[in-house]
Amino acid sequence: MNPPVRPAEPGVELRSLSARSVVLSLLLGVHPPELPVRDLVSAVAPFGVGGSTLRAALSRMVAAGDLRRAGTVYGLSDRLLERQRRQDEAAEPGTRAWDGDWEMAVITATGRGPAERAELRARLTALRLAELREGIWLRPANLLRPLPADFAQVAQRYAARPEQPASELAASLWPLEGWAGTARSLLAHVARVRRPAERFTAFAAVVRHLLADPVLPPELLPPDWPGTALRAAYAGYRTEVGGLVHRT
Repeated sequence: MNPPVRPAEPGVELRSLSARSVVLSLLLGVHPPELPVRDLVSAVAPFGVGGSTLRAALSRMVAAGDLRRAGTVYGLSDRLLERQRRQDEAAEPGTRAWDGDWEMAVITATGRGPAERAELRARLTALRLAELREGIWLRPANLLRPLPADFAQVAQRYAARPEQPASELAASLWPLEGWAGTARSLLAHVARVRRPAERFTAFAAVVRHLLADPVLPPELLPPDWPGTALRAAYAGYRTEVGGLVHRT
């Protein structure tokens, strides 16, 4: 096990490596998301994960439903394929020109317990919606992304044009300055780290942060918004990791 990598920039949260996290990140970054075990052994070596540790982790991940196995090839389970889709979308979100409309979702599902309500909130947040008040979620209608098949069972969608100035409303719904500050710290950190383990943990933090980017229309963003630069840095790292896998 590698020692935890210390954060070099304020506001950057890094997590220590595990064999599971390395395997998942490698598979989440390749298409199709599957690799033979011999390639995984070679690919995880730069991160300090040995062959026996890897094989033990693979067995646990199959048992836990994280991975599926076909002979000597391991691939992401259906549940994690959805995570890969969201990660891909975070790296390259589909957008359209904004005409001023807002997408509004009004929650219609009732009789849910605390755990189900928390799950619904997490799903709505993953769709980059923000809660205006209890049961009412919205965002500028500039995103092109699929909605869950069961979305209509829990919420009704509407197009809206709030009276509040759009830039003020966006700033009240998302912590834009805080997101931008952390993004700049991440960009500074990834620019200076060189070791594979350090870069791995740094870009894992980048992915988590991109998932929280509201992807607002440019006219609603603060000046010098670092979202594009952070995506470009992550795209370069995906190419870097792809080269590592294909060299195996």
